[in-house]
Amino acid sequence: MRLHEPPADPADRDPKALACYGILRGDTGGMLLRLVEGRPVSQVTEDFLARACDRLAAEGKRALLLIWDNASWHVSGRVRAWVKAHNRRAKAEGGVRIVACYLPVKAPWLNAIEPKWVHGKRAIVDPGRKLTGAEVVERVCDYYGCERLDPISRHVA
Repeated sequence: MRLHEPPADPADRDPKALACYGILRGDTGGMLLRLVEGRPVSQVTEDFLARACDRLAAEGKRALLLIWDNASWHVSGRVRAWVKAHNRRAKAEGGVRIVACYLPVKAPWLNAIEPKWVHGKRAIVDPGRKLTGAEVVERVCDYYGCERLDPISRHVA
């Protein structure tokens, strides 16, 4: 099946893009997901990681191992500095430490979450029409069996 992007409707107020952050859990096989309106940026990555660490800490976890590709919002100096500062706080005050392992460039098949993303995209698409943002969120949450949380919002500086 080939999908073609329909032309944008200038009167449409629905978000033009939704990014989905996810963590594939090795302990349960489930996914921690959070959507964001717009494109992923460093600040949103930091917010997602902070919320994921809070949730894992509530479950008694002590570390989060991230297998990351080289997306700009993963490898940015800002995110690396945030992870370093977060880990210092977690060590001093208690909490979930983050261990980031970066994949080689152009090797997404090494990340176990990639097939989950591919199957999810195929499962939610509707080739007959453009889905609204709310429909995409609903379908993603239904497919992955995750909570329907408000999307993370970007801070405007």
